[in-house]
Amino acid sequence: MKKYMLISPIVLFIILMLAQDCWAIPAFARKYGFNCNMCHTAYTKLNDFGQRYRDNGYQIPGQEGHEKNVLETAAPIAMRLTLGYSAYDNTEGNTNSFNLFGFDFFAAGVLHKNISFLLIYTPRVDEPGADYTGNDALQPGGLESVSLIFSNIIQDALNLRIGRFEPGYHVFSSKRSYYLFQPYEIYSFSSPRNDYNFDDNQIGIEASGHFRSGFKYAAGFINGNGAFADNNKNKDFYGNLIYTFGDGDGQSAGQRIGMFGYYGWQPTNVPGSVVAPTGETNGNQDENFYRYGFDGSFNWETFNLQLFYMNGIDDKAFNSLDQTQDYKYSGGFAELDYAALFNNRLVVSIMYNWIRPPSYDEGNYLNAYTALVRYYLGSWTAVNVGLHAEFAHRELGKTDKQKDNLIALALDFAF
Repeated sequence: MKKYMLISPIVLFIILMLAQDCWAIPAFARKYGFNCNMCHTAYTKLNDFGQRYRDNGYQIPGQEGHEKNVLETAAPIAMRLTLGYSAYDNTEGNTNSFNLFGFDFFAAGVLHKNISFLLIYTPRVDEPGADYTGNDALQPGGLESVSLIFSNIIQDALNLRIGRFEPGYHVFSSKRSYYLFQPYEIYSFSSPRNDYNFDDNQIGIEASGHFRSGFKYAAGFINGNGAFADNNKNKDFYGNLIYTFGDGDGQSAGQRIGMFGYYGWQPTNVPGSVVAPTGETNGNQDENFYRYGFDGSFNWETFNLQLFYMNGIDDKAFNSLDQTQDYKYSGGFAELDYAALFNNRLVVSIMYNWIRPPSYDEGNYLNAYTALVRYYLGSWTAVNVGLHAEFAHRELGKTDKQKDNLIALALDFAF
């Protein structure tokens, strides 16, 4: 690992020299002639204005009805690509490689007064981004998001989002995280037989709103099966409630606290006796599961501290390790971000993830420690070319720990 520590700064310096003349302008910045920092503390993380713009259906607050639609502006299209070098080691050895880490195609805009859309398509990435055999996809193709947003049905208090979208209980978006290689671990954890993934975008309908008192809410009615056709007759429900205080929305100013809950079902008998032409089945013998927790976002000058804690309870029918009791676990993360230099050109972040499974599943006991540095290049009409250096150390298991380390250097850009 020491060798990679020496090589990494050299590679970062070379990338910096090669990339100085690169820049691009994302779709919303093109539309308004804004600097990307209008909506982002630093790409990809939204600031207060960006969060309000998103909550308002991609309309500038106070300008509803005066927005140009997608036929009156430049094509509302953007793309994101991440490529770079990584070095990995665990107790069995080490490896390193240059990679394409992912590619996203993005379109969004206003269709009509208070009606807007969002589409994110992730094309399949095969060679050279697959595994070493060249045959498997590093990134399967799919519609990550496709939704219509009906804003201000009741001014500020009621908006509807229909389609496939990132649900409101993702108060800290894994899709807009600074971290490229370290996930929010608790988002993707579940009991041994439960296919539900907290991190998935979901298909259904969501209502949301905000009030001058500082309260915001979201409530959804969804399949709960990610991008797949539903595998049971029951639908899942969720809700969250957020309170902000101080000047700001809790993203880059002010303070924010919240709580959330999720109630879902999964069938234990799949497939069912009926399979519809649209793909869903009436899988049966459904059992329920719960997710609930608390979150907070706290700001001081250009520091932002994000805290997230979640409990999970899955019915004993999903517990293949001990079918006499429900599978109960907890976990969360703490992330501290710091933005510096002109227009937040430099971002530094540290994060700690933890998962605490039941005692009889101590092999999934997790601690993960991560740090990153991002430096943004290019013309300041848009801030969307980032040099990214990230280090992660993970320890899986409680008594017999499996340890691994990852160092990655990447060029992350959108245009």
